[in-house]
Amino acid sequence: MNKRQFLTRAAALGAAASPAFAAKREHEHATTCAPSPVILTISGAIARSNRGALNPSFDQLMARHQIKFSEAYGIDLPLLAGMKTVTIEPTIEYDAHPHKFSGPLLTDVLAHAGAPTGDSTQIVMHAVDGYAVMATLDKIRGYRFIVATQMDGKPLPLGGLGPLWAIFDADRIPELAAKPLKDRFELSPWGLYHIQVMRT
Repeated sequence: MNKRQFLTRAAALGAAASPAFAAKREHEHATTCAPSPVILTISGAIARSNRGALNPSFDQLMARHQIKFSEAYGIDLPLLAGMKTVTIEPTIEYDAHPHKFSGPLLTDVLAHAGAPTGDSTQIVMHAVDGYAVMATLDKIRGYRFIVATQMDGKPLPLGGLGPLWAIFDADRIPELAAKPLKDRFELSPWGLYHIQVMRT
């Protein structure tokens, strides 16, 4: 994924849409925040929340990446670990070797937060380095994205490719397998930490 560029237009669209979604839907409010440190925040058109608005003073990274929300749902590692695990083995571009990645399906994670299920729902994924990419929910289903927490049986580290990587098995998706290895994972942000959901 050597084309990691910040898609400011998509991020700005998501930020602008967030307040409108908050005003128009009814929420299932959790009474407490995640018990462990949050490693993934989901905002936008979701039915659940367990935290309030982004605070520019303390949510420094999200503020720097132009993310905005009035409320969101924070997910910790134990919650992800408690979901059904899927294992895939794609060849990745960094060493041109196959590796085993495991974690829950991204669709399961989105469903837990109460995201819409329509195929045209737009999902903007933000990585810690500022890379952002948008995919529709039907694409995420079709590619069977997982939120990988482990690679080759070891936790993905912060400072490496983790702690989360939204990834799919490109080797087994014909339209991607036909591409050069360096072009197969443009929709696959490592260091994933925020997802914006937009209903269309």
